[in-house]
Amino acid sequence: MIQKHTHEEKENAVSLYQNGTPVSQLSAESGIPRSTIYRWIQASRAETEKKEKFTLLQFQRLEQRNAKLERIVAILQHSDCKPTDPLSDRLRTMDELYGQYSVHTLCDAFCVPRGTYYNHIYRRKTSDSWYEIRREEFRERIQKIYDDSNQILGYKKICAVLKDQGFSVSANFVRGLMEDMGLVSIRQGSKSYYEKEQRKYINHVNRQFNPQKPNEIWVGDVTYFQMKERHYYICVILDLFSRRVIAYKIGKRNSTNLTKSTFKSAYENRRPEGALIFHSDRGANYRSKAFCDYLRKLQVTQSFSKSHTPFDNSVVESFFANLKREELYRTKYRSEREFRAAVDRYVLFYNEKRPHTSNGNKTPQKREQEYMQNQV
Repeated sequence: MIQKHTHEEKENAVSLYQNGTPVSQLSAESGIPRSTIYRWIQASRAETEKKEKFTLLQFQRLEQRNAKLERIVAILQHSDCKPTDPLSDRLRTMDELYGQYSVHTLCDAFCVPRGTYYNHIYRRKTSDSWYEIRREEFRERIQKIYDDSNQILGYKKICAVLKDQGFSVSANFVRGLMEDMGLVSIRQGSKSYYEKEQRKYINHVNRQFNPQKPNEIWVGDVTYFQMKERHYYICVILDLFSRRVIAYKIGKRNSTNLTKSTFKSAYENRRPEGALIFHSDRGANYRSKAFCDYLRKLQVTQSFSKSHTPFDNSVVESFFANLKREELYRTKYRSEREFRAAVDRYVLFYNEKRPHTSNGNKTPQKREQEYMQNQV
């Protein structure tokens, strides 16, 4: 009959052996066969080796998990919202942190299913509210870093600069915005891609600023005016034939939405029937995918000034100079309402009362009226 030994006897024998007691002495004192004690010792060694075996992959996964937990702790420490708060409060807090942390980390921190948050993002995108506001803020920062580096830095290095400035953004977030803005790094390995991108930006006007009829060539640009430590962006579109301001809008952000809505207003008001060219500089707003796709849908040919060549769009530059010298720099506005009203008055004055040299000292309105009368 095989004698069964208790778990305590096995552990006691292995422990004594590990502390220096010979197997022969253990066998003599306990009456347990040496072979049995050796089997226990081998089993203990195997179990210890199994526990100590730790692969590099397991270590990396633990590091990643630890880093993720640290990010979650940082989010919760710097937020007034808790995972137990109402869903609407959690979603609003996640909106504020969107772009600084990945969606997965935000969802884990506030216990929100990813599907729920992605649906929330989609609804927000369609309403053009916080989502575009936050993206526009980072577009401006990215554009500045890109310009300051003389167009050298790519999305990874720009992401590193943003992080150094205190913004927690992901490389994929920066890359997506740069692609939307049409920003390409001039670096080794991307020369052919960059040259291909540059060929897209053709100058169809080439400083030929005197078309033969209205709605043949429109020109547009954006300038800013500072009032009470805040920038207001003025986007205008002029018809080159008469130099008439056919659309303008004022925004608090220099966004693609500003340029697109201004062009939409011009297009709906003028309803051009023939071939139309729209000329601008190479600002990110005019090179963005959203704006280019919109013009392509309307079958409008897009034309761009050469880089760092303001004379290619001098007509709009001249209008902005006149607007500022003749109105904005002469008045101290007490409110945003006064400022906007002043721009409205000046555009009306410019179109209907101010003679223009290129029109033979006729107003833009008079020039177009004469053209229409001659067509009858």
